[in-house]
Amino acid sequence: MNASPPLTQHPAQPSFREAFLFWLKLGFISFGGPAGQIAIMHQELVENRRWISERRFLHALNYCMVLPGPEAQQLAIYIGWLLHRTWGGIVAGTLFVLPSLFILAALTYIYLAFGDLTLVQGIFNGIKPAVVAIVVFAAWRIGSRALKNRLLWALAAVSFVAIFIFGIPFPYIVVGAGLLGALGGKLAPDKFRVGGGHAGADKDYGPALIDDNTPPLPHTRFSWTYLVTLIVAAAILWGAAMAVLDEPVLRTMGEFFTKAALVTFGGAYAVLPYVYQGGVDTYGWLTGTQMIDGLALGETTPGPLIMVVAFVGFVGAWTKEIFGPDALLLAGFVGASVATFFTFLPSFVFILAGAPLVESTHGDLKFTAPLTGITAAVVGVILNLALFFGWHVIFPHATEAAPFSGGFEWFYALISLGAFIALWKYKQDVMSVIAACASIGLVQALI
Repeated sequence: MNASPPLTQHPAQPSFREAFLFWLKLGFISFGGPAGQIAIMHQELVENRRWISERRFLHALNYCMVLPGPEAQQLAIYIGWLLHRTWGGIVAGTLFVLPSLFILAALTYIYLAFGDLTLVQGIFNGIKPAVVAIVVFAAWRIGSRALKNRLLWALAAVSFVAIFIFGIPFPYIVVGAGLLGALGGKLAPDKFRVGGGHAGADKDYGPALIDDNTPPLPHTRFSWTYLVTLIVAAAILWGAAMAVLDEPVLRTMGEFFTKAALVTFGGAYAVLPYVYQGGVDTYGWLTGTQMIDGLALGETTPGPLIMVVAFVGFVGAWTKEIFGPDALLLAGFVGASVATFFTFLPSFVFILAGAPLVESTHGDLKFTAPLTGITAAVVGVILNLALFFGWHVIFPHATEAAPFSGGFEWFYALISLGAFIALWKYKQDVMSVIAACASIGLVQALI
């Protein structure tokens, strides 16, 4: 990394090559799910390189939190677009997921080809409870940054109750939280300001290239011509991709993952139950146990956690033998690629189309207050997902009719507790915790 310029000077504009190399590096080191990835981006872009200020970073993040799809990858697209126009956004978003696709495809092949081995089973038995701890820690991390007053804590609690007890779909929670945020912005504006809603919003890292008061650059201004061109190009790309898919399972995957990208909100943690329902219950591409294993693999690889869709696509195409029993690896990789393409295409459209409008609102409370409310609601949804996976791991033989049947797995519960303490109290990185838990699972399986 280059030495940072003096804190009294604005950093120089990075070249396209410099930004390309950074986004490529980020694609290989972005572990830890959305919370970890956003923390890495904040450290690199706000604190170290100072390419964007704290408040501009958080304003962009809140917009990404509103959208369906992976907020960390969308944030990369947004900042890439700010720095180097449309191609900057495309490069940033693509490099954020490309390394993960190849790594996850390789690991999924090993899982399917050698998953019955005691060694592999033991490793996964150790990683699964670690995943529970990681999701709980993600809820804590995001909550500690977003919930800076009792009103936002209450909003997160209401969100949790709504989805956990009453089963209200997350899109409705998003709308409700946005409306409450808009109302709160008028009645209690200090409670819904972006700077007051995140830890570190008032820290001074020195002048940034894109600072709080940086005048809008020409390419960040809204243009109807640009918007229409972008939407038409995306529609042609989507249609061409669907036309190429003449295999029924792949076409179904294209349609399903497009729908998942469009109708599910709250990032990876909120979309997973929807993908679980479709992949396991509706289409039978994989089993429930395999879905949890896929999440474990997603946690051990860089890139957005929603890359678990690549695992679902790989296993589904492999299981259905779409190219025959002698081409399972090819089928799996094509399935993973299809799932990835159709899941992430809408994210580029959402950011490149909406960012010019969002950039014009970064100082306007009537726009930022609803986003702050939605960010708080997301915390409750992530906690709900933590309980969902914890239940599957600690009560592996239970059913919805008998949620606590089949025995309590004390061993897995202790691994989850230890992993959370390591993450929370001792500040261990996600990969170290996963490696330790995998080793414990392996030893337990061999014994």
